[in-house]
Amino acid sequence: MQGPAPDPTVARAVRLSQVTFADLAEPQSQNVAGTLFGGVLLGFIDRAAAFCAMKHAGRPVVTKSFDSVEFNEPIYIGELVVAHASVNFTGRTSMEVGVKVLAQNPVTGEERHTNTCYATFVALDDRGRPTAVPPVLAETDEEKRRFEAAQLRRDDRLARSKRKK
Repeated sequence: MQGPAPDPTVARAVRLSQVTFADLAEPQSQNVAGTLFGGVLLGFIDRAAAFCAMKHAGRPVVTKSFDSVEFNEPIYIGELVVAHASVNFTGRTSMEVGVKVLAQNPVTGEERHTNTCYATFVALDDRGRPTAVPPVLAETDEEKRRFEAAQLRRDDRLARSKRKK
């Protein structure tokens, strides 16, 4: 059951909507190289980011876009896949969520940073139409750095979109 959405005029701290997802890389999700299939990882990232965006907006969201995703390190079957998601920036109805993915050896606890990506989500009202979201309140130096970088990425996305028209 959904309670009232947060006031879209009041900034919300990043920490209030951060999400960490973890799951095991299982054999049925492997690619021909014997590592985690990229599409499975993208679905995992999308779910973690969507829950983060929903916590921030207090409303249902839909995925608008993914920025470039690079698979820098393989995730091996049997490793724990951990995704840390945070809202980096908000527009009027949209949010950029940054996701950092780690692969963790469940026996030794050793972690490797495998991916970082950014996804944009749009909040929906009760009729399924875009609706205003609260601004993000960046409190720490790291959050402020991510906010500024996200603003540059948003400006770039908007410029690319205008060139296509």
